[in-house]
Amino acid sequence: MQIVIIGGGASGFMAAITAAETYPDARITILEKNKTVLNKVRISGGGRCNVTHKPSDLRFFIKNYPRGEKFLRKLLTKFDAQDTVDWFEKRGVKLKTEADGRMFPITDSSNTIIESLSRAARNLNIDVQTSIGVKKFAWTEQENVPKFSLHLDSDESISADKLVIATGGNPKTSGFAWISEHAHTIIEPFPSLFTFNVPDGYLLSLSGVAVQDAYVKIIGTKHEWRGPVMLTHWGFSGPAILKLSAWGARDLAALDYHFTFKVNWLPDLNEQQVREFLIAEKVNTPKQQINSHTRFGLPSRLWKAFTEKAEISENLRWSEATNKVLNRMAELLTNSQFDVKGKSTYKEEFVTCGGIALSDINQETLESKKVPGLFFAGEVLDVDGITGGFNFQNAWTTGFVVGKEVGRTTGY
Repeated sequence: MQIVIIGGGASGFMAAITAAETYPDARITILEKNKTVLNKVRISGGGRCNVTHKPSDLRFFIKNYPRGEKFLRKLLTKFDAQDTVDWFEKRGVKLKTEADGRMFPITDSSNTIIESLSRAARNLNIDVQTSIGVKKFAWTEQENVPKFSLHLDSDESISADKLVIATGGNPKTSGFAWISEHAHTIIEPFPSLFTFNVPDGYLLSLSGVAVQDAYVKIIGTKHEWRGPVMLTHWGFSGPAILKLSAWGARDLAALDYHFTFKVNWLPDLNEQQVREFLIAEKVNTPKQQINSHTRFGLPSRLWKAFTEKAEISENLRWSEATNKVLNRMAELLTNSQFDVKGKSTYKEEFVTCGGIALSDINQETLESKKVPGLFFAGEVLDVDGITGGFNFQNAWTTGFVVGKEVGRTTGY
């Protein structure tokens, strides 16, 4: 049996390794269009590779997938985050858990993961070929046994008994044309996990300043999140922003990435409570200059930016502040509003929502309902997670399931 896997990323390697272990007589080939494999693994987590997220109850873990939650739920019972941890540890790679739940190799190097996967593929005699793109494929069925013919960019052709597509996401629907011509429905792809561009924002000079707990809501939508926010030289980033971008991916695309969001920098307090606190400071610290001593534990540079925006002069003392000035300050602290005009890719980690419609896929096996013997794994499917290791877990899970199932059809 000849199994060909298109795509040398995380899901492709997991599918190949699992298939080789499950079907030792199979000949397995990975075709990668780039010069190197596992490129997303290499850059993930700033070069550290965010392998997965801390294992937790499936009911909570699955909530981190804006799209594909129901589809992925059953698959995670076959291979979940704990299985990922065990899988790598069995191969000599120990993972560590950081405070936010993200898991990395203890070496803090993505090369550790790449070497582990590459070594496993070599030991199993998996043929890994790079700089080979696939333009299209054809298939026939003889006596209920499918046969595939792959047409390469080089105008050569290779054959396969089973075909796995693990090519990752694509920013344009046209990138799926070679699949849709085989009657597969394509859910229009849009970027997910992006940062917000605020070109006219008064906080642009504070690049690198972060607040560990803020409440962010996109005005006019249901999308809101509470968590860390980081200021950048182009606008806003950090987990709260990235998670909002994931959950709101389709709605924000429909707005052409022009929208307004608000931030409560003190999410445990409302505007009235903050106003009362500021007014009380007129009595508690009357002689202290307002902009020189931060309040609420906010970064001093951020506090000063708010005082300047509220038109509080540099030497103004608390006793001299009018209630009107303090009202402006209270509003900035609890209801800052910013106009977004565009997005930026989060570092180099491009994630899309959309892809192969899940209704076209057998949930048990990840085999196509349209083309017997064709399987899908990874982000090419209409499944995507928020930041924190969830997209890689989707890759490991779907790759594992495909590897287990790819040789189980009639005749094998």
